Amino acid sequence: MENRIKEYREKNGISQGKLADLCHVSRQTINAIENNKYDPSLQLAFDLAKTLGVKVDDLFLGKGDENP
Repeated sequence: MENRIKEYREKNGISQGKLADLCHVSRQTINAIENNKYDPSLQLAFDLAKTLGVKVDDLFLGKGDENP
C-alpha cells in the first residue's frame, strides 16, 4: 500500500525510532511500512495518523489522489 508516512514524519522532525516509540511498534515496523513492505493494521494506521497530526486518508492515498 502506497503511503506518505515518511513525508509527514520528516515534516514533523520525527525519527523512525521516535515514531515507533510513540506508536508502540518497532523501528523496523515503521521502516517496513514506509518502504511498502508491510501494511499496518487499522489501529496502527489510526495511531500513525494521530501521532503525525493528519487523517488516515492523508497517509494512504494512491498516486494522483494527493491533496496535502
